[in-house]
Amino acid sequence: MSIYGSVIPGGVRLARIPLHLSAAAKRRLKWFIYYDACGDARATCRHFDISRQALYRWKARYMPRHLESLESRSSRPRRVRQPTAPPELETAVLTLRQQYPRWGKDKLVILLRRDGIRISTSMVGRILRRLKDRGVLVEPAVPARLRGMATRRRDYAVRKPKAYKVQRPGDLVEIDTLDVRPVANVLVKHFTGRDVISRWDVMEAHTRATAGTAEHFLDRLVARMPFRVKAIQVDGGSEFAGAFEVACRRRRIRLFVLPPRSPKLNGHVERAHRTHREEFYQVVDASWSVEGLNQQLLAWETVYNTVRPHQALGYLTPEEFIRQWHVRHAS
Repeated sequence: MSIYGSVIPGGVRLARIPLHLSAAAKRRLKWFIYYDACGDARATCRHFDISRQALYRWKARYMPRHLESLESRSSRPRRVRQPTAPPELETAVLTLRQQYPRWGKDKLVILLRRDGIRISTSMVGRILRRLKDRGVLVEPAVPARLRGMATRRRDYAVRKPKAYKVQRPGDLVEIDTLDVRPVANVLVKHFTGRDVISRWDVMEAHTRATAGTAEHFLDRLVARMPFRVKAIQVDGGSEFAGAFEVACRRRRIRLFVLPPRSPKLNGHVERAHRTHREEFYQVVDASWSVEGLNQQLLAWETVYNTVRPHQALGYLTPEEFIRQWHVRHAS
């Protein structure tokens, strides 16, 4: 059905459509040109994929000789709620916020109530928002010397791209550290690297978690993983920057760093830590010298990867899973 070039209901020709009409108004005008041509509201709604309620609502508003009637109207209420807080209360909130510039409404309302001012938390929040909108309350700027403390710039590590696919053993290995405190005044930094696909783990203990010890662990990880490590994911700890980051670049291993406060994104290695705590540290009479502990960890690593059935792998060991994976994906 050809409808263009026709006359709009009311005698207005398409050539005289005001140029200042918005795209939305022109789209609604097409509804009524089509509707006038076919005379069927259901067919019009089906053709333009709109509801009948929308068509009839705009039909009641539509005036053919005043096409501006098809423009969207403001949805602002006719009666807008006016602020109910008296000026002295706004002054009290502003004074406290200027005294404690990083405190939010939840803390400020407690201070106000201590001074005998009965006020709700939401009211304090609305006052703060109005003060900011009016430019009366300005958030303090972060000094230039401190800006780098919140988000340290990384030269090589990046967020894991959404398009990055983890499909083969070695595509992604998660690394994290675990604090082990067996006795008073003894702290062991336990490093774990877990392959996401095969659940193959590599473990090593150190007295400190530094970029140097993390680089040392990376050497052990690459040597003891039975496949090439393509990418590593770590949290934002300082031990995974500096020399560790340089070592990943040198080995051409992609390095992904997690957003702040998101350990769940490293969930595989977090779960591994629980297993090693429960099945090794809590049951083995471990030597608390680093050399002796690493010998015991190496024996446990062998058991973990070649003897222990893993429920997540259908009760296969990581070694059996990798062997079957290669058989299934052999070209």
